[in-house]
Amino acid sequence: MDQLRPVPDGAPSQEGASSPAPDLVDLLRACGRGDESSFAQLYDATSSRVLGLAVRVVRDPAQAEEVAQEAFLEIWRMSGRFDPAKGSPLGWLLTIVHRKAVDRVRSAEASTRRDTTYTQRNQPVDHDATAEAGLASLEAQRVRGALSTLTDVQREALELAYFGGYTHTEVASMLDLPVGTAKTRIRDGLIRLRDTMGVGA
Repeated sequence: MDQLRPVPDGAPSQEGASSPAPDLVDLLRACGRGDESSFAQLYDATSSRVLGLAVRVVRDPAQAEEVAQEAFLEIWRMSGRFDPAKGSPLGWLLTIVHRKAVDRVRSAEASTRRDTTYTQRNQPVDHDATAEAGLASLEAQRVRGALSTLTDVQREALELAYFGGYTHTEVASMLDLPVGTAKTRIRDGLIRLRDTMGVGA
C-alpha cells in the first residue's frame, strides 16, 4: 500500500486508498463491529509503523515483534472505543504500541534485577572461590610439612584414619595392632601435628 501520510483530524472519509488516514478511521470502526477483513487491512496499513516504534523503544527485534503482536491484539479488542474526535487513528494506535513497549522494557529490567539479586544472594563470587582454593592449598602444604615431623608409625596410622577414612578398629586390623595401640598412635600423632602447626597456641 502507499506510505501512510498524516492528515488533519476529522478529515472527511473518502473512498479508495489515496487518503490513508480517513481509511484508518473507517477500518477501526469496522474492526469495532468485528470485521476481520478490515482488521487485516488495518494491519497491512500500519504494521511497519507499529513495529518500527516497538523496535525503537525495546531495542530488540524479536521482543519488538512480540510487542507489536500484543499491541495489535489490544487494538482489535479496543477498536470499538476509538473516538476520532479525541485524536488521529494513527496516534491512537501508536499510543497503545508505546505503552506495550514501555511495559516490556520495565518488565525486562525488573526481571534482570531479580536475577541479579538472586545470583548475588545464592552463589559465591569467583574471587571468593579463588581465595578459598588458595587457602586450602596453603593449608595442605602446612599439613604435609607437619606430617613429615611424625614418626613412621604415627604418620601411617593418621593417614589411614584421616585421609583413608578408616575407623580406629579398621586401622588396628590393617596394621595388625591392638585397637588401643592404634588409638594411641593416632592420638600422639594428632598432638604432635597440633604442636607443629601451632594450633591453639
